[in-house]
Amino acid sequence: MPLLERLILLFADSGYLAVFGALLLCGAGAPLPEDITLVAGGVIAGLGFANVHVMALVSLVGVLAGDAAMFLLGHRHGARIMQWPLVARLLTPERYCRVQEKFARYGNRLLFLARFLPGMRTAVYVTAGATHRVSFLRFFLLDGLAALISVPVWVYLGYFGANNREWLTTWIGRGQHGIWIVAAVLVVAGPVLWWRHRRRMQCGRGD
Repeated sequence: MPLLERLILLFADSGYLAVFGALLLCGAGAPLPEDITLVAGGVIAGLGFANVHVMALVSLVGVLAGDAAMFLLGHRHGARIMQWPLVARLLTPERYCRVQEKFARYGNRLLFLARFLPGMRTAVYVTAGATHRVSFLRFFLLDGLAALISVPVWVYLGYFGANNREWLTTWIGRGQHGIWIVAAVLVVAGPVLWWRHRRRMQCGRGD
């Protein structure tokens, strides 16, 4: 995995700041896989260049800061943001319409799912802000919940696989599928648990 090795070399020299900066670029839609970036941060911790728990925290802050910046840019500038050259490449009118259709179909759950959709995150966050479909607090809570699942998985995977790259490569693939399964279960189970809780409360009031 040449990209992973290059990131490991870069992060080993610059530490937490480089990881944080790279994650901001990921949030801005740069062609840099967020999961590989997080794994590389975990690897340098496993090699002794950083503390893994601090790395997980720095990574979480970097991810959320990048996501929040995109949401707030969309919220502030609305659909006009699509006229910006850099944004126009990432969020074409056709893609903007598709994301709006997905919001209509999935509602706020799309903000949670977007964290597990490489290539879609930035478009979803910018669109959510631009259309004013959701408050910043709700966005941050949904995105934060998803990040609390995905970020530690990748960072600690890199940490435990730092000295066994073959094992690490295998588990990166498995991790991608595993996180998707967890996300799907939460999306399905969440509304069911909420509905059961609501029914329980209604029954309690009826008594």
